[in-house]
Amino acid sequence: MAAGRGHTGRTVSGRELTLLNEGRVELLGRIMSGSNATFLAELSCAGDSAWAIYKPEAGERPLADFDAGLYRRECAAYLLSEALDWGIVPPTVVRTDAPLGVGSLQWFIEGDLQEHYFTLYEDSPETHAALARMALFDYVANNTDRKSGHVLRGTDGRIWGIDHGLCFSAAFKLRTVIWDFAGDPIPEKLLGDISPLAVAVPAEVAALLQPAEVAALQRRVQRILREKVLPVDRTGMRYPWPLI
Repeated sequence: MAAGRGHTGRTVSGRELTLLNEGRVELLGRIMSGSNATFLAELSCAGDSAWAIYKPEAGERPLADFDAGLYRRECAAYLLSEALDWGIVPPTVVRTDAPLGVGSLQWFIEGDLQEHYFTLYEDSPETHAALARMALFDYVANNTDRKSGHVLRGTDGRIWGIDHGLCFSAAFKLRTVIWDFAGDPIPEKLLGDISPLAVAVPAEVAALLQPAEVAALQRRVQRILREKVLPVDRTGMRYPWPLI
């Protein structure tokens, strides 16, 4: 994939993609907070190194409503974010030659672990536009698990979304903590960004999903283009658990 630039002004560098796609993967330790096996890994290639988050298919717990292969959805979320030119999801690739088998590798984002969606919304009004855009992204991707801790601010000040393994279901399953912008008008620029998805989903995204999931993504986009406001939770129940 070529390097791209999102609205955040961030350029996806060749260095990141080279390390993710070609770097030797060494496991540094398991991250115990997730329900599926997640590892901190070190990537090294040609004298360069960096950290990444590795999620192997072998470490996924079986789910009744999602097929095995959640790592593909992690990568699809990144590719969707890049296709929109939004730069929300850290660079993510699929690796078949990782230590525990096929899985996703995502660039590690350094930041303050005490910050998450709730603190960012309350303490940092300058982040609201990025957070509202993330709410739209989660609707389009049908994110079932946008916990507060899945929203990060990097050391460079940019807002990131992580943990997208439970996205893209054909059935509407949106669960998120980002409801503070519900009912707000969506800026015309963002409506323009998503409008091509109503006609066709990028091939690299569609290849990682089921045909029914691709069709459902298009229907969600078509609906939001008609309504032109961020979704409202009229049930009061579309929250993940735990919240953080």
